[in-house]
Amino acid sequence: MKFKRKLLGVCLAFIFSTVILLPSGALGITIKEEVDLSREFMKVVLKQFDLIRDPQIERYVNSIGKRIIAVVPPQPFSYHFYVIRSDEYNAFATPAGHIFLNSGLIEAMENEDELAGIIAHEIAHVVCRHISQKIERSKKIQLATLAAMAAGVFLGAAGSATAASTVTTGAMAAGQSIELAYSRDDERQADQLGLEYMAKAGYDGTGLLTMLKKIRSRQWFGSNAVPTYLKTHPGSEERMGYIGTWVETNAKSSKKIDSYDFQLAHTRLIGLYGEKNAALKHFEAELRSDPGNSMAHYGYGLSLARTGKRGDAIFQLKAALEKRAFDPYILEDLGRIYFLDGRYPEALNVLEGAKGLLEYSSDGVFFLGRTQMELGKPESAVSTFEELLEKKSDNQQVYYFLGEAYDQLGRFEEAHYYLGIYFRNRGDLKSAAFHLKKASANINDPDKKRNIEKMLEEIRKVERPRAHNSTKS
Repeated sequence: MKFKRKLLGVCLAFIFSTVILLPSGALGITIKEEVDLSREFMKVVLKQFDLIRDPQIERYVNSIGKRIIAVVPPQPFSYHFYVIRSDEYNAFATPAGHIFLNSGLIEAMENEDELAGIIAHEIAHVVCRHISQKIERSKKIQLATLAAMAAGVFLGAAGSATAASTVTTGAMAAGQSIELAYSRDDERQADQLGLEYMAKAGYDGTGLLTMLKKIRSRQWFGSNAVPTYLKTHPGSEERMGYIGTWVETNAKSSKKIDSYDFQLAHTRLIGLYGEKNAALKHFEAELRSDPGNSMAHYGYGLSLARTGKRGDAIFQLKAALEKRAFDPYILEDLGRIYFLDGRYPEALNVLEGAKGLLEYSSDGVFFLGRTQMELGKPESAVSTFEELLEKKSDNQQVYYFLGEAYDQLGRFEEAHYYLGIYFRNRGDLKSAAFHLKKASANINDPDKKRNIEKMLEEIRKVERPRAHNSTKS
């Protein structure tokens, strides 16, 4: 009960660290309006940045977020966690529980406690819906403008230019002045709640402190060099003092956290998505200091594969497997590199072995299907790709290769069906309509037939205005 009263006080007294301040007397927005604003914000983020859609990294980061959310009071919306491919040190949260971390910030981390610290802090900002408390229910400012305004602040130098341009135009059209402000009190309270969440989830609060020190050490002279995180999360010196005191006066977690999951995701992030030359030098240095480091061999292999040196990459991954002989994730990457190197029998053997060790992995199963196709086993490939679709894989290429596999089997109506979906999802409506009409003429499955008609009608609705505008011009 005491905790609930404290949390209620927090919600009433503090605002989100990167808030939109509108004229005095502003009212909070509804849950639906907050979700709508978040949806608009996501459009800006997806337009300006590349999200890392790596199944292993996504699964790991979301697992940390969910572990913390499990100790947070019931929330009115679901939380989602993303990694943006950017070297900038930054992390931020949108309304309605979308948490973003830049890959550069994660690369600077050394353990799971540090990652949990940043995530818990951002969750704490969202818990009381602080943004909604400061957004005026004004019909004059569109949600898209508000979202772009926030994005111009959150995203930093790499994403602010386009967003700021959108904001300026929208705000002027609305006849409104919008001011952004940040509060040290907001940060202190988010730290306080975040540390409580960390402790309840079994993490050591020292992780948040060490990350703040790392971010602070990156602040150079000149405003353009200040990490975006420090611009949107002010008062770093004061925060470090407060957090240090909290850590000293609170018992550290007694729960032991397995570091392997962090090491795997961290190594994968640097090896596959970090700057190539920097990644190579990073893992070369690790191997010089510790030649038996299996994770360093793994990361070095991933980095070498990106440069086209697949033979050397395979050697490094085999070296990693000497100490982790049945590691399914390393096996998956070894199989993927075998495939890319045209060594299909070896790829098949390794990928089938990895699949047997994992409950589910979309990346490995996808390359298994492609390997089966290359080896002239389209029936097996169809089964593999359909398994991916049953698991709700978001890899759109699955539709393309499933269509190709059916084509190899001579089942052309199925081939056209899946190719139609593939081109529809890519936005190539002309190609999509061609394949879907071909499928509709011969396919017997009633569910697929209904789906075809639905997709064709959607395409017709899009094409009608285009044809009308073309005629007018």
